[in-house]
Amino acid sequence: MTASAEMIITNGRVLSMNPDQPEAEAIAIAGGRILAVGNASEIEAYRTSATLMIDAGGTTVTPGMNESHIHLFGGSSELDQLTLFNVKGYDAMKASILAYAASKPAEPLLLANGCDYTILADNRGVDRHVLDSILADRPLAVMSPDHHTIWANTIALTKAGILEGRTLPPGNEIVMGEDGLATGELREHYAFDDVIALGANGGRDLLGLSTGDEPDPAPSAADRAYDRALMKRGLQHLVAHGITSFQNMDGNRYQLELLSEIQAEGGLICRGRVPFHYTGGDIVTQMDKAAQMQGDFNGEWLNSGTVKMFMDGVLDSHTAVMYDDYADRPGWKGEPRFDQVTFDRVCMEADKRGLQIAVHAIGDGAVANVIDGYAAAEASNGQRDSRHRIEHIEVVRADDLTRMAKMKIVASMQPTVPPGQVGLPLEPTLSRIGRENWARSYAWRAIRDAGIDLIFSTDWPVSPVSPMLSIHSAMTRKPWTDDQPDNRQTLMEALDAYTVRGAYAEFAESWKGQLKPGFVADLVVWDHDLQAIEPDEMANVAPRYTICGGRLTYGPEPKMQVETELGQEA
Repeated sequence: MTASAEMIITNGRVLSMNPDQPEAEAIAIAGGRILAVGNASEIEAYRTSATLMIDAGGTTVTPGMNESHIHLFGGSSELDQLTLFNVKGYDAMKASILAYAASKPAEPLLLANGCDYTILADNRGVDRHVLDSILADRPLAVMSPDHHTIWANTIALTKAGILEGRTLPPGNEIVMGEDGLATGELREHYAFDDVIALGANGGRDLLGLSTGDEPDPAPSAADRAYDRALMKRGLQHLVAHGITSFQNMDGNRYQLELLSEIQAEGGLICRGRVPFHYTGGDIVTQMDKAAQMQGDFNGEWLNSGTVKMFMDGVLDSHTAVMYDDYADRPGWKGEPRFDQVTFDRVCMEADKRGLQIAVHAIGDGAVANVIDGYAAAEASNGQRDSRHRIEHIEVVRADDLTRMAKMKIVASMQPTVPPGQVGLPLEPTLSRIGRENWARSYAWRAIRDAGIDLIFSTDWPVSPVSPMLSIHSAMTRKPWTDDQPDNRQTLMEALDAYTVRGAYAEFAESWKGQLKPGFVADLVVWDHDLQAIEPDEMANVAPRYTICGGRLTYGPEPKMQVETELGQEA
C-alpha cells in the first residue's frame, strides 16, 4: 500500500540538487520528510482526500536555502533601525537622521546602519563634529555597511566613557584627534561595544558578536521576552526569503537558550546552528564551554558545535591583515586579533574536542595565518573530517588555495560584498587592495577551480538577506577591468553553494540540502522558472512558498483541493 502524503507540490520545475534525479515535476511529503520525487502521475499515487496540494504553476522548486553566514540577533534588531544605505551627502544624511530621531523620541541610542565610508565625499570622513552638527543632545551612532566601524557623536562617546580614549586589544582602535579626544571613529567591536550598550536592550543583541560572553547581569523575564520577540521577527524575515536553515556566525549560550525557548513554543520556523564565539580568556575552559554547548544542543532544528573567531577586520578601515603592505598605506599590513602561538593553541584545543572552527579572515595575511592554525591542529591531533572554515577570504594567495584544497577547508564567501555589487562603491576598497592584487580578490572561480568546497551567504545584516539577490550578484558580477578574471557563477553553481554545499558545511549532507526521499522536507516554491529567466532578472525572484520540516512557514495557506473522483484513499 502506497504511503499517504500530507502535502504534495505539483506542476513544478523541480531542481532537486540530487545528481541521481536532478529534475522532476512533483514532490510528496509526510512526517516532515520527503516521501517521493517524480513526475506528476507518480506522485498522484500518494494523494488522499486529506492531502494539502500546492500547485507550483510551472515555477522552480528548490531545496530550502541554507544561509551559511548570518547574524540573527543583530540583524533582527536592525529591522527596526534607520538605514543610510545609498544615502549620499551631508544634507541627505542629516534629513534621514533627524526624521528617524523624531520617530524615536524615547530611544536611548539612535543607531543608523549602512553608512558608507564615503557618505560625505571621497575625501571627507564622518566624525563626532559632523554628527554633533546634526544632533548634539541625544546619543547618536552610525555604523558602516561592513559593521566594523562606528562613528559616534560627543554625547554618545561621553556616556560610553571613551571620549578620552582607552587601551584596547590588538586590531581595535578608538581614533584619537590632535586635541587628545576621540574623533568619533571607532574601529572594531572593543572600540564601540560601550556605545552599543547604550541601546534599548543593553547590547545583548551584539554580545555574541563582540565578546561571546553571557549577559551580565542575567536578563530578567521581561528582557528575555523582548529578545525572543526580536528573534522571532528575524526568523520571519528569513523564511520570507526562502531560508530554511541558518548558520549563525556569532554566538553564546544565551542565543541558543532563546531559540530553544522559541522552539518549545512551536515558533522555530527555521533550523539554526549557533557557534561559541571565542575572543579570549583561558583556552581550555572556553573550549570546554563550547563542547558543552555542542552536547546540550545537537538536534536537527537547533545545534551548536562550531567555534567562531576573528583573525582580522576589514579592508576599508585598514584593519584587515594583508600579507604585504596596503597599496595605499606603505608600512602597514594590519594587526591580527591573535598572535600565531595563541591562535594555534585555540585551534588545537577546539579540534581535539571534535569542534568545527570558523574564522573571519579577509586579508591574505589573515587567511595564511588561519591556515597555519588549522595545520597546527592537524599536526597535533591527526587528520580528521573537520570541515574547518574560513569566512570571507576577500584576498588570497594562490599557494594558500592549494593548502586549503589539500586540507579540505571550506571557503565561506558572500557574493554581495565585492566593490561594485548591490550598489557598493568601488572606493576606497580597490585602492586598499591595489591593482596588482585585484585578480586574486573575491576569487570565486579560482577557489572552485582549486577543488575547494564553496558556500555562499550574505552576512546579514551586512548585506540584505535575500539569497536571490546574492545569487544575482554571483551570476552577474563584472570584472573591474577587462584584464581581470571572470568570477561569474552559473545558476546551478550558485544554488549548489546555497543548498548541497551549505548542508555539507554543517555536517548535514546526509539529511538535508537535496530533494530526495528520506531527506527533510525543506524547500522553496519560487515565483519564477529560474532556468527561463536572464541572470539580470534573478534579483526580482521571491518565494511563493517556503516549507520547512513539511510545514508551510511562508506564503498564503493553500486551499484543500478535494476531488470527488479520488475515491478511496491511496
